[in-house]
Amino acid sequence: MVKKYIVRLTAVERTELQQLVNTGKAAAYKRRHAQILLKADHRCQGEGFRYAKISEAFDVGIRTVERTRQRLVEQGLDAALNRTKQIKRRRSLDGEQEAYLIALSCSEPPNGRARWTLQLLADKMVELEYADAVSDETVRRTLKKTK
Repeated sequence: MVKKYIVRLTAVERTELQQLVNTGKAAAYKRRHAQILLKADHRCQGEGFRYAKISEAFDVGIRTVERTRQRLVEQGLDAALNRTKQIKRRRSLDGEQEAYLIALSCSEPPNGRARWTLQLLADKMVELEYADAVSDETVRRTLKKTK
């Protein structure tokens, strides 16, 4: 079942959104979000348009309509119109640790092994105390990046 977020725009917000749509100077995603909010307005449309009808009218997914309405209700008009910022992740290994990993991968594999596996490299990095914890996925990405 779709969680329902009822859009109730004030007269000022409605005027601002209509100006945004009519001027054509804003980014396409911002205009589309404004159009979605105008169609979803509870007061103007009586019940407001349904999710499926709005998504069909503006050729967007239903989930886009849901997220836009949810952001308006929970965070306000600015958050609903603008894109969300991407969270930058902290790198698992710094340059020095990456160098140790590459050198380790070029060295002889352990006894009984024909080659290094990603998990063996990750375990050896921790064993040699080059890093506190390293996943095999981090090893894969690092080695892929350096070829």
